[in-house]
Amino acid sequence: MDKKVYFAGSIRGGRVDAELYRRIIAHVNRTDTVLTEHVGSLGFTMSASDEGSDEHIYAQDTAWLRECDIVIAECTCPSLGVGYELAYAEKLGKPCHVLFKGEKARLSAMLTGDPYFAVHTYETEEEIYPILDEILKQGRNENDENTRL
Repeated sequence: MDKKVYFAGSIRGGRVDAELYRRIIAHVNRTDTVLTEHVGSLGFTMSASDEGSDEHIYAQDTAWLRECDIVIAECTCPSLGVGYELAYAEKLGKPCHVLFKGEKARLSAMLTGDPYFAVHTYETEEEIYPILDEILKQGRNENDENTRL
């Protein structure tokens, strides 16, 4: 496995795309390691009693963000947490890729207006996988894995 990938998707903001997250994570896991596989779990809902305290979740997620090589976020379903994760990753200098379905959502200007984020619009799910392959292929043969993709 080449890269540690932090995959971000809505949890408390809504689980309408959980099945899509699961398929994206499975695709990425073919060549790389997704640190946040739980985001694609179909039965996963986050409540105070699920996976521990909010403090524990924050500590775990920020540790994964520090550990990862790249962040890939699916942002069609708006999520305050995903926005926070992207800002945290930017502060760490992690390469950040944002996917969203253009016909379903209008992405926040805080993402589209920030040239740091590589924004990838798609219309069909089939369009996502070549985008992911290109993102993951970049940097495989480079010496500096923290180079902006």
